[in-house]
Amino acid sequence: MPPPPGPDLTALRAQAVKRLLTLQQQDKLTRTRITGVADAFGVDPRTVDRWLTNARLNNGTYTPAGRTRFDLTPDMIDAVARWRGNANAAWRELKVEDQFEQDPPPSLATFHRAAARALSPGQRAGLRQGEKARRRFDISGERERHHRNYAWETDHVEASVKVNIDGHIRKPWITWFADCATSAICGLAITPQRPSREAVLLATRDAVLIDDDHGPFGGVPGRVRVDGGKEFLCKAVGEAFGLIGSERIVLPPFTPEGKPTVEAVNGAVKLTLFAGMPGYTHAPTLRGGKPVDPDQPLLHFEAFVAKVREWVHWWNEHPIKDLDGQTPAQAWNADTAPIETISADDLHTYTLERHGTPLTINNSGVRWRKKNYIADWMHGLAGEKVNLRYLPEHDRRIELYDPRTHRHLGPAFMANQATPEQTRALTRARRREADRLRAQLKKAEKNRRVRYAAATQPAPPQPLDALPEEQALEYLRDLDGFDLTTQALPGHIPLPAPADEWTRPHTNPPAPDTDQT
Repeated sequence: MPPPPGPDLTALRAQAVKRLLTLQQQDKLTRTRITGVADAFGVDPRTVDRWLTNARLNNGTYTPAGRTRFDLTPDMIDAVARWRGNANAAWRELKVEDQFEQDPPPSLATFHRAAARALSPGQRAGLRQGEKARRRFDISGERERHHRNYAWETDHVEASVKVNIDGHIRKPWITWFADCATSAICGLAITPQRPSREAVLLATRDAVLIDDDHGPFGGVPGRVRVDGGKEFLCKAVGEAFGLIGSERIVLPPFTPEGKPTVEAVNGAVKLTLFAGMPGYTHAPTLRGGKPVDPDQPLLHFEAFVAKVREWVHWWNEHPIKDLDGQTPAQAWNADTAPIETISADDLHTYTLERHGTPLTINNSGVRWRKKNYIADWMHGLAGEKVNLRYLPEHDRRIELYDPRTHRHLGPAFMANQATPEQTRALTRARRREADRLRAQLKKAEKNRRVRYAAATQPAPPQPLDALPEEQALEYLRDLDGFDLTTQALPGHIPLPAPADEWTRPHTNPPAPDTDQT
């Protein structure tokens, strides 16, 4: 559809001419006023004179002569669409089939002008090259940046570089999170193949953590904008965002304008990193599409990952025009918004996928997906229930948790793939459990035997662990909250001292009788 019409110039002309006629009737019309109207409409003053003449001949109302213009009909627009926006081919088809409703038919130039009025530049580009070309003519708004960690954007990008991965030539993928306020890259994950939910969870962990290994950018974002990729919409990723307290905002599919920050990172890494690496897939070629240097050595995957991490550091330290010349690091440090953090242990739990129901530890470990998982800390816990969490695509190791307190019990490894160190640790733990039980049994038997003190005089045998009466009473008094009077028998409770007004019994013997003879 053509763009909406602008102001009605004919009506504006009529108003201007009417005003000039009124001034003429009042003998106030000057050449200067006519020139001013001509300048306003971008015409010669003599054209305004003709407008005045037209108005006088039509009872004071400017009435321009009708002008016939050729416009495309819906059938003609369909013909242009069938020919992928080629107006020349559509005009020839319509002329051969006598589809024009006028005689003679419009010229090719007239048909081109009508097509330009009927179809916008974006529509014509879309007919020629598709939706991607049409979007280049769209107008996008601009979001407010807010503060750091207010919102993040995440996306996958396929590297435009061929990399040697264990002897196979592949193009790696990068998943990263970018802060919308500062354009800082907070975390990333690189995979040799197309990323799955595992890559999203690992990138989330790398982005949220703030320590010596993960840099100063991170924390818990308030919201994360994702596209319609299934890796971002899966249950595990949704639970991870929900547990750390971030809102997942799902954008409509194929809307890169919805996450401009991470899309800018995707475009920048292609131009400033991939273009200078060996194996660049968009490098100039020779005739027949042959590469200029077909035998150039390709980077190994480890070297590629190191190069990408170096580029991320450069990105966070280089000035950006949209940040008023600041670097992402400077914008991040200048922001005073508080950063909410999560410990590495908690985050490890949040970024793992959870198995639905609790499992039981048996004598072979934990049975999951037809495989047994064992760990040295499981000894003595056979029969206990545990919750299982795991990293997708990595089934060699699982993490087990207490189903009541959700406390992390420890990792477990696939039994048939345990390393020699893990097997030795399992054997040592089994021996420690046996030694611990043996020591407890010996101590119990030793405590069960009563030993008596040696005697030199006839007396009942006295156990060595018995306390003397005074020492026992002193020990009981020291006990916090212990009342001896509530424990002793009434006959053994010492009586209180008598009051002063009480009559006391005589304790002296009577005097001898001196009257006796």
